[in-house]
Amino acid sequence: MNLYGLIGYPLGHSFSKEYFTQKFEKEGLGDCFFELFPLESIEQFPRLLKNHPSLRGIAVTIPYKEAVIPFLHSLTPQAKSIGAVNCIEMLPEGLRGHNTDVVGFEQSFVPYLQHHHTRALVLGTGGASKAVQFVLQKLDIPFLLVSRKGEGENVISYGQVNESLLNDYTIIINCTPVGMSPLEGAKPSLPYESISFVHYLYDLVYKPAHTQFLLEGEKRGATVKNGYDMLLIQAEENWKIWNEM
Repeated sequence: MNLYGLIGYPLGHSFSKEYFTQKFEKEGLGDCFFELFPLESIEQFPRLLKNHPSLRGIAVTIPYKEAVIPFLHSLTPQAKSIGAVNCIEMLPEGLRGHNTDVVGFEQSFVPYLQHHHTRALVLGTGGASKAVQFVLQKLDIPFLLVSRKGEGENVISYGQVNESLLNDYTIIINCTPVGMSPLEGAKPSLPYESISFVHYLYDLVYKPAHTQFLLEGEKRGATVKNGYDMLLIQAEENWKIWNEM
């Protein structure tokens, strides 16, 4: 048996098991299975590995994209630079961490960029945010991070986001779980009345497909994109890594 899985907590929102189960059925991979492993603490990770010796690959989601790193034996240069991992490769010499959020975000984000999308606000500072920051740096798009406390270099608070700032920062990327099912009614605290057709709102959340964050942009004519395509791309990248010969 070839077992693959996802670690995180909680995992009720995850699409991974359904996606990979359908993939295995479609491709006739009867010896492959995908399971969800909700870990209340990352300290439970070694026990998970011990109890499931048939694991051939592990995906990582919130809140463990950074916390899992000390349990790994090596990182790809890209994952090391980012400081976050969402894919674990099982090698004879140990566990190797990858970051496929980068290719997933870049390939789904870039096609919707327009010439006036020149600066970005990145909501959240966690593991997913780090992958987004990596891509923005690659694309030479200046950005500011937005967090509740607004502490740290290049970080502002939500209260500091105003009309003047939004005139300059026409890309807004939500890297937080705010608005994710089952809390569909929530949205990041922003002055949405200052958003217009010149803005591009990207939400890493994929369920619901139209979060309140994106709906606020839609009704004001902004370009909007959810995180579903990003998930599809990174899932396929994970599969390639897990099956490298």
